[in-house]
Amino acid sequence: MIQSILSVLQIIVSVLLIAAILLQAPESGLSPVFGGGGEAYRSKRNVEKFLIWITIFLAILLVALSLILLFPQAN
Repeated sequence: MIQSILSVLQIIVSVLLIAAILLQAPESGLSPVFGGGGEAYRSKRNVEKFLIWITIFLAILLVALSLILLFPQAN
């Protein structure tokens, strides 16, 4: 049961990580949808820093979940 919960959590973290990476792409991905075209000076440095830290956190969380799920738990 705990393994299925961790698997679902891993999928959710993966989707969030993909979204965070796509939001960072300056000229492609989802960045132009939210006003970040990359052609003008951007003053939204706090948002960019936040996205970078969220990406790092989600990547570490995904690796940790993958390692936990790699080794099956003994009953």
